[in-house]
Amino acid sequence: MAAADTRDRLIAGALETVRELGVTGVSARTVATRAGVNQALVFYHFDSVDNLLAQACLAESAARVAVYRERFARTGSLRELLAVGRDLHAREQQGGNVVVLAHMLAASHANDTLRAATAQALRMWTAEIEPVLARVLAAGPLKDLFDPAALAHAVAASFIGLELYGDVDPAAGALAMGELDRLGALAEALDGLGPVARKAARAKLGKVLRG
Repeated sequence: MAAADTRDRLIAGALETVRELGVTGVSARTVATRAGVNQALVFYHFDSVDNLLAQACLAESAARVAVYRERFARTGSLRELLAVGRDLHAREQQGGNVVVLAHMLAASHANDTLRAATAQALRMWTAEIEPVLARVLAAGPLKDLFDPAALAHAVAASFIGLELYGDVDPAAGALAMGELDRLGALAEALDGLGPVARKAARAKLGKVLRG
């Protein structure tokens, strides 16, 4: 068996174990059993179970981000971005990826290796969202009123929170997503204002945001 194939099987086994048992259920034995390899190979390829989990988190995040990259690139409005988020929410829940993220976030509080990997995984999402926000905001009345980089973190945190919230309380999660849709509609309404109204709205928003 090629080394790359073994690594891939161990990563897949780690993700499967987290989905079924949580991070606390992950061990060299449980992962190796699911991967169909000797448990010594966990340490040969990754040095430790924590490093295996970190690499699994990064590999899975990179794969999931890649699925949506083209849609992010085509997104031209805040409402379209929210539509991508809604689709992401449904697909990631169905695939069990929300469970993985929830367990990794929980375990990160007491584990430096997992915390660093989880933070890097989250940055993969914000790196895709930031250029969308920069493009969308530059074309509307909200231009220069928000920092796209900071707002990207807020948007990512909101969607992650909705993922976890929706898994515990689907009805409440659906209500929250509906309200985000309403914010998207409000942004579209601002975009549709005439020049004078847009200037007035922009001035008012700028005054409010500056305090």
